[in-house]
Amino acid sequence: MSIENKVVLITGASSGIGEASARLLASRGAKVVLGARRDDRLRQIAEGIEEDGGQAAWRKLDVTDPQQNKDFVAFAKERYGQVDVMFLNAGLMPSSPLSALKTDEWDRMVDVNLKGVLHGIAAALPEFTAQKSGQFITTSSVAGLKAYPNGAVYGATKWAVRELMEVLRMESAMEGTHIRTATIYPAAIQTELLNTITDKGAKEAMNQTYDSYQITPDRVASVVAFAIDQPEDTNVSEFTIGPTIQPW
Repeated sequence: MSIENKVVLITGASSGIGEASARLLASRGAKVVLGARRDDRLRQIAEGIEEDGGQAAWRKLDVTDPQQNKDFVAFAKERYGQVDVMFLNAGLMPSSPLSALKTDEWDRMVDVNLKGVLHGIAAALPEFTAQKSGQFITTSSVAGLKAYPNGAVYGATKWAVRELMEVLRMESAMEGTHIRTATIYPAAIQTELLNTITDKGAKEAMNQTYDSYQITPDRVASVVAFAIDQPEDTNVSEFTIGPTIQPW
């Protein structure tokens, strides 16, 4: 399997999709490098992976800081000698109507959901270009495919991620650098995203949706593993994943 021995860097790895992906990929032989702001959780997850026979390292990471992203990639290369996959998974979803004018939250979403992805690309792209191989995977959202009330800014950041990944794939093909990209569009997945919502009406509506439909993050992790496990000459670009019973 092509997952085995690959060095996979994961942002937003302290919970949810990031944690589930780290555990699954490590169980299949990947060397995972975990990044997030909660270093206590990263340590706990990495120790659990190693206790189960896997290989894991961790480093505290704020994706909004360009230098921390570069240091994260350098740390992974120093630890394992190479960098094969960058899973740009960190994100925030403080949904609210535009009329609420929660501009501080708008800025945070742009900083994490969009600029955080750009910083991750900038950190890993030179390595991938030099070795003429590598893969970027990003977590977008079904809100990156269609519009939802209360999700204008969140959706805008996720639409932007879709554009970034597709152009990166095209440019890599044109430049002969063999970099693969995959974008994942989750619907209601059990994560901590809802904890960032401060608008009362938006939070109540989202809680009702998730309570009715959500599936566990390991369902997304299996898609991440599928994308990585494809032959190096094969790119699978986009995956929409959500509960069968949710009319998203």
